Amino acid sequence: MKLENLAPAKGATKRSKRIGRGEGSGHGGTSTRGMNGAGQRSGYEHKIGFEGGQMPIQRRMPKFGFKNPTRVEYKAVNVAVIDALAAKLNVTEINVETIKGAGFAAKNDLVKVLGNGEIKTAVTVTADAFSKSAIAKIEAAGGKAVVTE
Repeated sequence: MKLENLAPAKGATKRSKRIGRGEGSGHGGTSTRGMNGAGQRSGYEHKIGFEGGQMPIQRRMPKFGFKNPTRVEYKAVNVAVIDALAAKLNVTEINVETIKGAGFAAKNDLVKVLGNGEIKTAVTVTADAFSKSAIAKIEAAGGKAVVTE
């Protein structure tokens, strides 16, 4: 094997399109740019989403719904989870940092305690929000529900 014998594998390379080199090449005349209009000129750039004059997809699709800019999104944690967490950690106070540390909420999440499940331990729970049933169940077990500011 010598350097002058090296060649790419068969089918690995393609010949370049020689545009604008006469009609015999198959790419002469309009040089593959089509007929009249801005697209045939040099420097032409179409707008994003432009579809040649037909109604673009973003205008054909129907618009619906409403995105509330002031919506407050909470991460839901049930009282059954609070009960299990209190038993596992053997604590009488559970706050948002404890819940986040246990992996039930992310760092920037707001936590809302919901009333699904049972709670038997008397625990003081501090969270960003509570449902009415959660407050009732926590207080029935002898605990306290405290809302953070």
